[in-house]
Amino acid sequence: MTELHLDADRLDLWLLTPPGAVPLPLGELDEAERHRADAFRRPADRALYIAAHIALRRLLGAYLRIPARDVTFTRADCPRCGGPHGRPVLAGAAPGAPHFSLSHSRGAVLIGVARAPVGVDIEGLPRPERVSLCRSALHPWERRELEQCAGPGRPAVFARLWARKEAYLKGTGVGVGRWTSDVYLGDAGPGAPPRPDGWHVLDVPCGPGHAAAAAVREPVRHTVVHRLRPESVLSVGNISDGRTTDARPRPSRS
Repeated sequence: MTELHLDADRLDLWLLTPPGAVPLPLGELDEAERHRADAFRRPADRALYIAAHIALRRLLGAYLRIPARDVTFTRADCPRCGGPHGRPVLAGAAPGAPHFSLSHSRGAVLIGVARAPVGVDIEGLPRPERVSLCRSALHPWERRELEQCAGPGRPAVFARLWARKEAYLKGTGVGVGRWTSDVYLGDAGPGAPPRPDGWHVLDVPCGPGHAAAAAVREPVRHTVVHRLRPESVLSVGNISDGRTTDARPRPSRS
């Protein structure tokens, strides 16, 4: 079995472009995951969900030294209401167990693993009309930053702002809701409000067509991006097959 080690001061980020229409090992998923996969109407969305969750299980299994199918999940308490619908966590995890976050969008997967609570998000670049429709969910200062960018680059600016916001809200366990416009995660220009205290938010390089971000509750000295090969989620694949390149993302300005 592949084994991975996670230092206390490191954030591991894993990027995956899943393989095409090929059989995937559904036996590694639990009943709830298989039920959710079957609910997708579009085959491409179903395949992306399955590949993302296989990758997450294989990675966590490698960190925990257990088979992927033996990884079990539960939910932390919601920080707003205390209900059992907060961020996903490992069931029965011992102290010091990894925290994790998963995001997938338009053929791309991003997974974050750290010793502290973490959130990640990856977004396909939106159409201009969606930017106009969703801009009200941004903080007023973020909207000002968006308005300063006109033309073809505007969707990328929106996607970068939104990815930071979703990563932070997923890390806290609050999730996206009407409070999204209360949180400022822009580029911190002169006079801008402060970012959330106690969280480190950074942009993640993920190539053209997407924007991505990660948020971790404690400062980390090292952030490493690993790119998984598509074969790493196949029946004969191994998570070590794709750990080919490491890179350090540039933190977003704060």
